Amino acid sequence: MLKFFADRGGTFTDIVAVTDDQAIIEKLSRHPERFLIVPIPNQQWVIVYKLLSENPEQYQDAAIQGIRDIMSLSGNEPIATAAIEVVKMGTTVATNALLERKGDRVVLLITKGFKDALRIGYQNRPDIFARHIVLPTMLYEQVIEVDERYNAHGEELTPVNIQQVKNDLETVYHTGIRSCAIVFMHSDRYPQHEQQVAKIAQEIGFTQISISHQVSPLMKIVSRGDTTVVDAYLTPILRRYVNQVASQLPQVKLMFMKSDGGLVAAQQFQGKDSILSGPAGGIVGAVQTSKRADFQLVITFDMGGTSTDVAHFKGEYERQLDTEIAGARMRVPVLAINTIAAGGGSILFFDGSSYRVGPESAGSNPGPACYRRGGKLAVTDANVMLGKIHPQYFPSVFGLDGNLSLDKNTVIDKFTQLSQEIAAVTGNQRTPEQVAAGFIAIAVENMANAIKKISLQRGYDVSQYTLCCFGGAGAQVACLIADTLGMKTIFLHPYAGVLSAYGMGLADIRSIREAGVEQPLTPELIPQLQQLMATLETQARNELTSKSLNSQETIVQKVNLKYEGTNSTLNINFASDIAVMRQEFEIEHQSRYGFIQIEKTLIIESASIEIIQKMDTPEEPLITRIRPIDEAPKPVETVRMFTDNQWHEAPVYRREDLQPEDIINGSAIIVEKISTIIVEPNWQAKLTERNHLILQKK
Repeated sequence: MLKFFADRGGTFTDIVAVTDDQAIIEKLSRHPERFLIVPIPNQQWVIVYKLLSENPEQYQDAAIQGIRDIMSLSGNEPIATAAIEVVKMGTTVATNALLERKGDRVVLLITKGFKDALRIGYQNRPDIFARHIVLPTMLYEQVIEVDERYNAHGEELTPVNIQQVKNDLETVYHTGIRSCAIVFMHSDRYPQHEQQVAKIAQEIGFTQISISHQVSPLMKIVSRGDTTVVDAYLTPILRRYVNQVASQLPQVKLMFMKSDGGLVAAQQFQGKDSILSGPAGGIVGAVQTSKRADFQLVITFDMGGTSTDVAHFKGEYERQLDTEIAGARMRVPVLAINTIAAGGGSILFFDGSSYRVGPESAGSNPGPACYRRGGKLAVTDANVMLGKIHPQYFPSVFGLDGNLSLDKNTVIDKFTQLSQEIAAVTGNQRTPEQVAAGFIAIAVENMANAIKKISLQRGYDVSQYTLCCFGGAGAQVACLIADTLGMKTIFLHPYAGVLSAYGMGLADIRSIREAGVEQPLTPELIPQLQQLMATLETQARNELTSKSLNSQETIVQKVNLKYEGTNSTLNINFASDIAVMRQEFEIEHQSRYGFIQIEKTLIIESASIEIIQKMDTPEEPLITRIRPIDEAPKPVETVRMFTDNQWHEAPVYRREDLQPEDIINGSAIIVEKISTIIVEPNWQAKLTERNHLILQKK
């Protein structure tokens, strides 16, 4: 049987497959330059494969093409789906649609008098001194004000004007809009009016109906409304993508990664859960592999082609309820990931006075200058210029026919030209390699700041943590990032270049349900909360495809607590003793904000329940040393590498030639099929029996 785990990123799509089919392995072994094949216990193999996310001349969908390539199928041969056990995917389809504002046309139905509530929002002023305020564009195209109203205590003040709603919806329907978001006042507690209107929309023929009390059953009409609109805007795009993939894989069990780090069956995958689908796989992969390597305190660092994602882990996944992504506010549980626009494809430019890195990305088409498609200089080019990436160790997938190596000469020409421009404008004479190193220093500073935001600024001492580094470009800058932050240990998994895809295979099925409470924390409230938890558990179970109560199931009950009169909630474990919850809240509050207020009443804002069902995950082999202990690994060659403002002679090692207990002192380069690892001066790399590379500061 074949299992596929795929992650479609902005530049590359990564695929990890697990199989016990010897015939597949024999076919792929003939192309060692394209496929990485690793034997694992129980007569199975792991296959690792990367391809460009967009290559319109060659294929329509990268994930499907990757599956075809691994199964050695030519152009139009159908996929033998009986051989596939499961496909688990993360996708950036919804994220890209949101970033590029290419979702479906949406009509918003909202309580009369609140037509502009979502546009007005919370009156946030992110740039306090901006004289010209640019409001984010709204995702809905039209608004229908519905004459209806409940008050906060559930009394019906105004019943729904059914005929009026019908006429308004039919008018909108005839303009071609098929997606609607229904958001009424107090409907998180009293949803009857929303249900009535949803029924009308269904009868008229709307194909996507997002109802706020189902999408985000929490108080605050603005955040509940925003989330519902995002769901209505993105779900149709996602449906089409899911159906397109499913049509190529009939009868195959297809699962998608949600933003909260759990897997869900394809037919239940919704727009609101898909925004961080790809990055979430990376966090899961990083956390699970770090646990196997006995690291408990982890900063995950995922540097891809388009962006870099960082997250903090201290025993359990950190989630946040309120997020803003690409100008859209959302209130659903997502993994706490800090994303910045700095990746291997981030474009470098000189603006006349300073060096700039990003936020624009060269993507995979045209890609960085070295990709042979006429692209601009990018971070990857800077590493080529510095001798940290060498074309002979990079897959030959470039140029129009997808069969050429990276183009080093163009990179040298462009940096030489740029250094002359800079000298002409500023009088500052710098060599091309010094200019490239300057751009890398800026990119590193941007990424280090993103890590500070999730660690130091929240009271965590980052020097005690391990930097779990992954993504295609992560290992090129890992040592520089760690040096900037004062971190001493870096962990590199053998599948670090494709850890987001591997994470899909390590993830569990998760179902989260939440509900608003908004009541003071008192002993009398506990029975009510226990009853609410039971209701939420029933709702969460309805989403799970596997109904069996297997022993591999965990239930996590949480509450969001805050001080009365404040707005900052902390996520605390639910306990039947309020003293226990108060104590946990105060410890966390002291760590986060540096003070506690003993005299203040605690308010339970909301409660949530998470059901986690464990899945079979690929095992990892232990490797044994064959070479004598006193015999060092032999480098393939020695190259010149520019670091610390000077050229160094750096030996190049192949990862597959290394054995447990091998130690490599920087400066050195370790090349793998799926990434390049730079060991800077004053760093030391050591291989463990689990085939993990651990870099330590000397």
